[in-house]
Amino acid sequence: MSSKDPHTDSLDALKFKMSARKDSDKFFMSISQREKKPFDVLRAMYDGCIAGGVAGVVVETALYPIDTIKTRLQVARGGGQIILKGLYSGLAGNLAGVLPASAIFVGVYEPTKQKLLRSFPENLSAIAHFAAGAIAGATSSLVRVPTEVIKQRMQMGQFKSAPAAVRLIVANEGFKGLYAGYGSFLLRDLPFDAIQFCIYEQLRIGYKLAAKRDLNDPENAMLGAFAGAITGAVTTPLDVVKTRLMVQGSQNHYKGIYDCVNTIVKAEGTHALFKGMGPRVLWIGIGGSIFFGVLEKTKQILAQRHPKA
Repeated sequence: MSSKDPHTDSLDALKFKMSARKDSDKFFMSISQREKKPFDVLRAMYDGCIAGGVAGVVVETALYPIDTIKTRLQVARGGGQIILKGLYSGLAGNLAGVLPASAIFVGVYEPTKQKLLRSFPENLSAIAHFAAGAIAGATSSLVRVPTEVIKQRMQMGQFKSAPAAVRLIVANEGFKGLYAGYGSFLLRDLPFDAIQFCIYEQLRIGYKLAAKRDLNDPENAMLGAFAGAITGAVTTPLDVVKTRLMVQGSQNHYKGIYDCVNTIVKAEGTHALFKGMGPRVLWIGIGGSIFFGVLEKTKQILAQRHPKA
């Protein structure tokens, strides 16, 4: 016969239920960033820079040929033939710009996201993610635009090397030539960054709530691919306009964003605004899978290296 008090058993059961409920509450608070933990802005920025730089370099190296084909498709007028040689043209110079640009983007995005999530109501977390993506995109554009201009002109075979591209662009067009199509770039990339990161973050929140656990690496990659493919398809017309303005150089086929859209539609038809959508969706879908997969894994590794508070 047991000598244990039944009253003690009921107390133990109650404590177990309260503990389980506390752990469950903690999990759901962590999903929406509502758990009040000390927030180190510099640490978030530092980790974001490293994770963003690594992810950006990996995805750019892996998918550069697809991006080259997409650029050549968008620039080709009428039934122009697409050249499939030199698909890695300009990769080294592009990586020199992608590394700092990706580092700056994520380095700004992570602390901005955390700050906004602590300021916005829980039901407006999507707005916090959207705004953080736009702010990070605007900041990194100072590096990304010159990198994109040089990359796309080298993909078109206009220059042999990145240093030569910079030197000749500045000589022929002035320093502003490095920022050709800046307005169209912002028109494309600010919505793109905001939409892609918002979709990805919201999908992660929903997936965590459904699974009641943290995501593993394949799941992060899957959600990244989905977010990238959707965003890539929606923003293709903006990408076509941006590409045409960036590669025209001193020829001035187009006077601006409106003139570019109007000229393309009149001369080539509305369907021309969707040129290269297939390679773009493929490129960004696979790129999103690689980028977010590498990003989350790198962030996890960095977090494990930090001493816990």
